[in-house]
Amino acid sequence: MGRGRLRIHLGAAPGVGKTYAMLSEAHRRVERGTDCVVGFVEHHDRPRTAALLQGLEQIPRKELTHRGTVFTEMDVDAVLARRPQVALVDELAHTNVPGSRNAKRWQDVEELLAAGIDVLSTVNIQHLESLGDIVESITGVRQRETVPDEVVRRADQIELVDMTPEALRRRMAHGNIYQPDKVDAALSNYFRPGNLTALRELALLWVADRVDVHLQRYRSEHRVSAIWGSRERIVVGLTGGPEGRTLIRRAARLAEKGAGGEVLAVYIARSDGLTSASPKELAEQRTLVEDLGGTFHHVVGDDIPAALLAFARGANATQIVLGSSRRKTWQYVFGPGVGATVARESGPDLDVHIVTHEEAAKGRGLPGARGARLGRSRMVAGWAVGVAGPAVLALLLSAVDPGLANDMLLFLALTVAAALIGGLWPALASALVGSLLLNYFYTPPLHRWTIADPKNIVALVVFVAVGAAVASVVDLAARRTHQAARLRAESEILSFLAGNVLRGETGLEDLLERVRETFGMESASLLERTGEAEPWTCAGHVGRGEPVRRPEDADVDVPVGDHMALALTGRVPPAEDRRVLAAFAAQAAVVLDRRRLREEADRARALAEGNRIRTALLAAVSHDLRTPLAGIKAAVSSLRSEDVDWSPEDTAELLEGIEDGADRLDHLVGNLLDMSRLHTGTVTPLIREIDLDEVVPMALGGVPEGSVVLDVPETLPMVAVDPGLLERALANVVENAVKYSPPGTPVLVAASALADRVELRVVDRGPGVPDEAKDRIFEPFQRHGDAPRGAGVGLGLAVARGFAEAMGGTLTADDTPGGGLTMTLTLRAAAALRPQPPSTAEPSAAASAEPSAESERQPS
Repeated sequence: MGRGRLRIHLGAAPGVGKTYAMLSEAHRRVERGTDCVVGFVEHHDRPRTAALLQGLEQIPRKELTHRGTVFTEMDVDAVLARRPQVALVDELAHTNVPGSRNAKRWQDVEELLAAGIDVLSTVNIQHLESLGDIVESITGVRQRETVPDEVVRRADQIELVDMTPEALRRRMAHGNIYQPDKVDAALSNYFRPGNLTALRELALLWVADRVDVHLQRYRSEHRVSAIWGSRERIVVGLTGGPEGRTLIRRAARLAEKGAGGEVLAVYIARSDGLTSASPKELAEQRTLVEDLGGTFHHVVGDDIPAALLAFARGANATQIVLGSSRRKTWQYVFGPGVGATVARESGPDLDVHIVTHEEAAKGRGLPGARGARLGRSRMVAGWAVGVAGPAVLALLLSAVDPGLANDMLLFLALTVAAALIGGLWPALASALVGSLLLNYFYTPPLHRWTIADPKNIVALVVFVAVGAAVASVVDLAARRTHQAARLRAESEILSFLAGNVLRGETGLEDLLERVRETFGMESASLLERTGEAEPWTCAGHVGRGEPVRRPEDADVDVPVGDHMALALTGRVPPAEDRRVLAAFAAQAAVVLDRRRLREEADRARALAEGNRIRTALLAAVSHDLRTPLAGIKAAVSSLRSEDVDWSPEDTAELLEGIEDGADRLDHLVGNLLDMSRLHTGTVTPLIREIDLDEVVPMALGGVPEGSVVLDVPETLPMVAVDPGLLERALANVVENAVKYSPPGTPVLVAASALADRVELRVVDRGPGVPDEAKDRIFEPFQRHGDAPRGAGVGLGLAVARGFAEAMGGTLTADDTPGGGLTMTLTLRAAAALRPQPPSTAEPSAAASAEPSAESERQPS
């Protein structure tokens, strides 16, 4: 008996129709004569889904009692006893009621598969265990019911059930997923367009990765070496030079043009471990490619073109990006180069891009501030030519006798070669050894260390002098090249430093970090003091350990004026580095001064804002406060008038006007005082844990009865707030919503829990606010649209947002689906959440942040 086959309908989001797709597949199989039964399917009272259950055999469910409530689960024993060819099992991630055969439904499915029964099942992308943290960061909801990724990966078939966010929201609005009274809350919570788009992308990428794994397995099993361009994979060949960053960015742009493009950066090192690449540069390029969504690979291979092509074909790459050769023109005599070789041998199925860059044709040398002048390999070769070369030449000349003059020219040429390769000392050694050999083998008397003819003595002396002169010239040129490279490196550092500091792009810590990295130090600190006798204080520090207390305690200290110093620990750099260190220290002082000037500017800006607020306050007092005062004054004067005999009705009306004016004055003055407290920083919230249902009703005391509908579930966690500030903030928001709502249309105040926070939503059906004005309405003394002068001074929402932020929350404005404005007040949930009673029904869309398309019953 073989194992059954598993087919999973993977939903990109709740409500896309995966249960409907599973039932449709079951009907197709029944029509072909397949024995199919329904082990467990939940239709959630959706007519079309329920209709598809008709005509399919359903195994009776097993009833279980938990905490006095009866639950129904799939009867695994009954399905095994029935032994159908195919069983339908909905909601693979479901948690079974305690007392069931298995804890999770996917474990029930494993038993059916082991018994040889094929299974059709469903699961949503947000229920995959590896995506729990990502889904929580997107939706604010931690999934309690998950299924291990490996269970889904082992499925024989995975069918993605997808739908655009717009289409899914239309389904929701038409009532195809939830009842009409739950639609608004669902659309404002879990079914927001951004949430649905992110979940859809997760599903597409997860399925694409699984398809890619199957493709790689197939190519390996069938030994397919040809490249199949099913997906754009771009391999970037890196040399460790600075042009690598240009190549990586170019490859990333190429990948963006194709769906699902992937960038693979590869550095190929020789097997002997010798490399000319800069480890720091490679580390920066690794970070860059990972930031752009690619991967970095380190490959060992002596034949770089062959290793690069083998890697590309092994990764099923479609394109290779290489940089233009850095070799000079004369260096091409040694071969065509990596780029030309890869392009020639890539074949028709692999495109090769040669990208130009600033380092092209500048030579492959990597001059640095402290590098050896000629390098170790050149020194070894120079000594070999200078010492062993004359002996080899003497053996070659022993067979012929071209004459002393020609012999000396040949030995002189060898000395010049040793100078060009190894510098001064190998050339001097070559001149000395060559002169001795010339004396012994070619100067009479032969085979003796004496010279009979004085002319030969002059010739040998001239030979040694020419060799030494040539060696000195070559060594001087190497020194000048080293100095030029060093000066160029210094100029580049200083130019970059000055440009960044002048543009204000570098902070003090960033600058100190650059000093530490450039000179290879352990730590860097900027110390300052206010006077000669005052102690030193640390203005900035990076690196390991604590900052030094005095410049004298550091390995290197660079003074900046009389009261500031740059202190470095780790090693003592060469004296020639002091010039660059002094420039860094001076720029660090400039950055510190700029930071303090910016802080002073911020304080001045705050003072200017305070002046603006005070000016606006005076305008409000002179205009908006005068209206209710005038009304009160007129009403009082009328009541005190003895010329008119007021009726009881008139008296009551005048008294009501006085009361209304006093209420308006109290409200305006309260908002003005609150705004003043916010701007002066005197608002000190007293945070404590409290239930929302204790605060929300008190905030509705100032609105007409029947103008607000409350939906605050009792199961919500407690919130950590200042009750007084929360009441004032919510009252201002609700009064604003009631003011702009159409007559007879109540404002909805609903609450729901999202991860570690609680959201209060105030939903109105008024005219709404354009997107460009959604932030402006929270500014002080701002009134949107054509609000009359008597409508207030425009402080209510500003005060509400200020109080919300003082409590660690936020207040934002969004469009209400169908028209209107939704104010969302987000608060921090208390650390201890209330225990929630078990629920067998689908969670309320108004109280749950995730109204799913299937029942997610979670017994406690």
